[in-house]
Amino acid sequence: MTVQSGIEKKFRVNGIDINYVKIGSGGKAVILMPGALGSWKTDFGPQLKHLPNILCDYTIVGWDPPGYGKSIPPKRNFTTDIFENDAIFAHKLMEGLSFGKYSILGWSDGGITGMIQAGKYPAAVERLVIWGANAYIAPEEIKIYESIRDVSRWSEKMRLPMEEMYGKEEFPKLWSAWIDVCIKIYTDKNGNLCKDFLKDIICPTLIVHGEKDPMLLAEHVPYLLKNIKQAKLFTFPEGKHNVHLRYFEEFNKIVAKFLGE
Repeated sequence: MTVQSGIEKKFRVNGIDINYVKIGSGGKAVILMPGALGSWKTDFGPQLKHLPNILCDYTIVGWDPPGYGKSIPPKRNFTTDIFENDAIFAHKLMEGLSFGKYSILGWSDGGITGMIQAGKYPAAVERLVIWGANAYIAPEEIKIYESIRDVSRWSEKMRLPMEEMYGKEEFPKLWSAWIDVCIKIYTDKNGNLCKDFLKDIICPTLIVHGEKDPMLLAEHVPYLLKNIKQAKLFTFPEGKHNVHLRYFEEFNKIVAKFLGE
């Protein structure tokens, strides 16, 4: 499948064929980290279409984490260390594509993975952009997750891309498994998603926040700003969880400016 000037390919990491797309030929690189059940195709259309035009010195890599999108088989392994596992796979993918240094754009779950990656591989990650992401799960968020477990109540716009990717029968099972592992992280790890890695993030970090994000408690923003050394904030007052899609023109410009600093 062709996207802009990029071609969809697979690269073997730890015995798994990881699906990815690479656009551009710049000497610098940025990897796009999708959200829950997401893939480069479902989560980053406006970025893959428009960012190459304003990030001319970058190669842009979109990927599907193991068990998501077209990085199936295998089935997704929903264990409490899924985010750290994804960070390892993403880093090894970038190494395999000959990028010893790279930046990260991480949305939601991809932001959690991105924070782990930046803390785990500080010499490799040059800049980090995260939005809709949290370092821990608060009690109120378990209620939020449960309230959206029934995908039949989702809007068609939100549901259709996932049904097309996974099938109408498999998608609800995957989504329920995701909610179950979040609950397990909450009960078994006191909700700790990536708190231990924040102190090791040394790269400049941009936190983008939609002030009306229904998936994320507002308390996460000051927590991340306090615990990530070089973090700064940009807010969308009317933004919700998917600011990169709803406000993609402004979002892309903000990201391009930050990466170019």
